[in-house]
Amino acid sequence: MGMRCVNDFRLRFGKRELVPIVCGGMGVDISTAELALEVARLGGVGHISDAMVPTVSDRRFRTRFVKEKAKLYKYNVANTDKSAVQFNLERLAEATHMHVGRTMEAKRGDGMIFVNCMEKLTMNAPRETLRVRLTAALDAGIDGITLSAGLHLGSFAQIEDHPRFRDAKLGIIVSSLRALQLFLRKNARLDRLPDYIVVEGPLAGGHLGFAADDWDKHDLRTIFTEIARYLQAEGLAIPLIPAGGIFTGSDAVSYLENGAAAVQVATRFTVTKECGLPADVKQEYFRAAESEVVVNMISPTGYPMRMLAGSPAIGAGIRPNCEAYGYLLDSSGNCAYITAYNREVASHPADTKISVMDKTCLCTHMRNFDCWTCGHYVYRLKDTSRLLPDGSYLILSAEHVFRDYQYSVDHKVALPA
Repeated sequence: MGMRCVNDFRLRFGKRELVPIVCGGMGVDISTAELALEVARLGGVGHISDAMVPTVSDRRFRTRFVKEKAKLYKYNVANTDKSAVQFNLERLAEATHMHVGRTMEAKRGDGMIFVNCMEKLTMNAPRETLRVRLTAALDAGIDGITLSAGLHLGSFAQIEDHPRFRDAKLGIIVSSLRALQLFLRKNARLDRLPDYIVVEGPLAGGHLGFAADDWDKHDLRTIFTEIARYLQAEGLAIPLIPAGGIFTGSDAVSYLENGAAAVQVATRFTVTKECGLPADVKQEYFRAAESEVVVNMISPTGYPMRMLAGSPAIGAGIRPNCEAYGYLLDSSGNCAYITAYNREVASHPADTKISVMDKTCLCTHMRNFDCWTCGHYVYRLKDTSRLLPDGSYLILSAEHVFRDYQYSVDHKVALPA
């Protein structure tokens, strides 16, 4: 028996068998439909994200959802009270339906496509907007939904009457056993277990499910083992998918050999041509040094977030763009960035340009690819490609990265030809 590779294992959903590689759902449109489709074609699970889906639809299909909304609420731009800025739920359903539906129509191969759905996208009407996003994704034929950024205690109940509630794959991302127990307890009456659980450790990219001051005291393997033991003790055979810091095929195998059903990976796909990041930003990821990877609290969600220290979003002081976007407005129309922005404006009345260090206008900066979220090991990306004569790195194909995860052994990373 030689060294095993990821391809020696399979992710099983009922009778379906997949390559046990899940590409994480990076918003806003970093995990593009193209990236998800390629991963599905190769037999794995690709994710799209429904973060700011009207914006994504405008980009993909030349719709005018954002312009319409900005025009409708133009009168409110100077107002600090954003409670009037509501999303049109029909438009939201339409945008979700287009993004998901067109992706599913284009699907080839034996893999699956899931949508990543963040609870923290509260959109000035947390329950209603989430229900529309979940329902429209199911209507549009998505293979599965991964519930992220939140405890999602009421999310299953939102769709329990949907005809696809039992046949679509529904999973949740947790970063602790406690979060999983809360979810299972809350949903016990529905008699509907999650089809998979993504266990996200502290080295993941984007929003983290840990406290800002102790994320580094946690470790994925410990949390994964704790959850696996709990499920075994409870007699629950739910596939576990570890995520966060799984950089090589060998990293993946070490989890698959210990009972993981698959692994979720994302950072290595950020520098592929199918990824939505602009070309110059991909080069920033390649060039990143370990010292430039930071975890900060600038996200208005209140969750810590990992990103590159050079992200233009850090310290920017733009006027809140809630009339066009407003995805992080809570149920009473508040956002932590608005509060921070108004505080800085009040304390610098003479300045035309201000800087806000403690929070960022996440909607605008994610939409513009100015918030460079990344996994901890982003600084190792330079070792996965080749430096070209002009000083830039060769952009990889998603197939190359996928196959490397699938077949590599001995912690090797295959360089592009």
